[in-house]
Amino acid sequence: MKTFFTLLCLAMLLAVLPTAAQETNLLSECVAEYDPTRDYFPDKITVDEAVGFTVEYYNNYKIVNVLTPFSGATETDAFQYVLVQCGTPAPDDAPKDAFIIEIPTQKVIAMSTSFLPHFVALDELDALIGLDSFLYVNTPEVLALIEEGRLAEVGFGSAINLEVTIAAEPDVVLANASGSPEYDAFPVLLDSGIPTVISGDYVELTPLGRAEWIKFTALFLNREAEADEVFSLEANAYTELVALTANLADRPRPTVLWGSYDSYGNAWYVPGNASFVAQLLNDAGLTNVFQNAPEVAGVASSVPFDFESVLAIGMDAQLWIPGSFGVTNRADLLAQDERYEDFPSFQSGEVYTNGKNVNLNGGNDYYENGVLYPHLILQDLIKVGYPDLLEDVEFTYTVKLQ
Repeated sequence: MKTFFTLLCLAMLLAVLPTAAQETNLLSECVAEYDPTRDYFPDKITVDEAVGFTVEYYNNYKIVNVLTPFSGATETDAFQYVLVQCGTPAPDDAPKDAFIIEIPTQKVIAMSTSFLPHFVALDELDALIGLDSFLYVNTPEVLALIEEGRLAEVGFGSAINLEVTIAAEPDVVLANASGSPEYDAFPVLLDSGIPTVISGDYVELTPLGRAEWIKFTALFLNREAEADEVFSLEANAYTELVALTANLADRPRPTVLWGSYDSYGNAWYVPGNASFVAQLLNDAGLTNVFQNAPEVAGVASSVPFDFESVLAIGMDAQLWIPGSFGVTNRADLLAQDERYEDFPSFQSGEVYTNGKNVNLNGGNDYYENGVLYPHLILQDLIKVGYPDLLEDVEFTYTVKLQ
C-alpha cells in the first residue's frame, strides 16, 4: 500500500510539473503530441539591418511580412506568410490574405542564384530540389548537385515550366518579384496552387541589409540559430573593414566613376546617393564623382545621364568601375564605345570590373555569394582605392583591366 501511495503521489506531481523546454527548433520532424503551452521555436532571430521583412513569433507559428517585395512597392503589394510548425494547428485568427505554410520546409525550389549560398551556409543543401536555371550557378556545392542530377530546372519568370515544377512536388518555391506580373513567375505559380514565397533581398539599399535575408530563408527551414551565427560573423567582418577606411581622414578620398554607357537605352546610369552602390563606395572610403550632382541627391535608384554629361564630370575620376558583361580588357571597352578613351582613368589604366568570378554562361558570383558575403566586395573596393591597406589580400571579384 505504501508503495502504491508513493507512486500515486509521484504521478500527480509529474502531472502538474511544466513540460521540459524544447532546446532547439525542429529541423525535420513534425510534432507528435501538440502542447499549446510549449514554445516550438526556442531559436529566434531579430532583424537588425534589413528593412524589407519582419517576423513575429508565437508558440507554434511565425508571422512573416515581406514589406517591400520589389522596387516601388506600396503597402498593398506586401506579402504575409504564416509559418506553422508541422504537427500543430494553424491559428484560427490567421490574417485572411496570409499564405499558410507548414515548416520546416523539406523541398525548396530557388528562383535566384542569390538564394543558393543560404542553403550551403545553413547546412540545408538536401532541401534544395530545383532552380530556375543551371546556366548561371557558381556555388560549387550546388554545381555538384546539378552534376549528380539531383536538381530540377524549371525555367524563368512567367515562362516557368509548370509541369516540371509540379512534378518536383516542392513544399515552397522561393522567388523574386519585379512588380510586372507579366514577367514574374509567382502569379503563374500561385494560380497553379504551388506554395510560393517572395523574397525582397535585392531591394535592400545596404550590403548588410541584403546579407541579412539569410535569416528570411532560415525562417522556412527552422534554421534561425545557424542564420544568426552566419550573419553575425559577416556583419563583424564588414564592420571591421568600414573602420579601416573611417580612420583615413588625413588622406584624400579617391574619386570613382561607376558604370558604363548603355547604347540600347542611350543613357549612362549613375548610382543615386541613397543607393546600394553609393553605400558600398562610401564604406570603402571612395567618392562617387557624381555625388554633388543635384539629380542623384537622395535617390535610391540609378539616374540616367547622357554621355556628354558623364564625360564632363568623369574627367575628375581617378578610378573607373564599368559594367563587366562581355569585358575582359580595355580593348573590349573601346569596341563598345571609342569615346571611353577620353577618360583620364582609362588612359592611366585605373579601370576595374567585378568580372573575376564569372562562369562560361556569364553568371557572376558577385551577385551570388557576394550578396551573402559583402565584406568580400567591400574588401575589393578598398584594395582598389587604397592598395597599401590590403597588400596581402587577393581580389575576390575584381579585375584590373589591361
